Amino acid sequence: DGFAAMGFPNCGGAIDGTHIPVLGPAHQGSQYINRKGYFSMVLQALVDHKGRFTNINVGWPGKVHDARVFRNSGLFRRLQEGIYFPDQKITVGDVEMPIVILGDPAYPLMPWLMKPYTGALDTEKELFNYQLSKCRMVVECAFGR
Repeated sequence: DGFAAMGFPNCGGAIDGTHIPVLGPAHQGSQYINRKGYFSMVLQALVDHKGRFTNINVGWPGKVHDARVFRNSGLFRRLQEGIYFPDQKITVGDVEMPIVILGDPAYPLMPWLMKPYTGALDTEKELFNYQLSKCRMVVECAFGR
């Protein structure tokens, strides 16, 4: 399995948002100006280890932060209710682990969403962040295709 080979055997996908350029709308145009200064809509996607899109949420104005888009998505609700990966767990050693998704620091830390450590990091946390980043690159590459 792809994510397992990269150090995350219980990973069900990587999530991120990107901005799709749009023409400035006649009403509420300022809501569509993103942090880089152009009109856009947010596209949030979850991809599998091969970069295939497994969930897409699009339509939020460019000014809206990734975390807000995520918290208001159907994906968030299904993950929170435990129905997106129903009854899927793996056992590593003697520990049963739930399926999780991987996000960047913009996303909220949840029992089913892992994100990088921040602040002063020891070697173990740096290694964790490196492996998480390698796995997350699949979503960045999917947006770049």
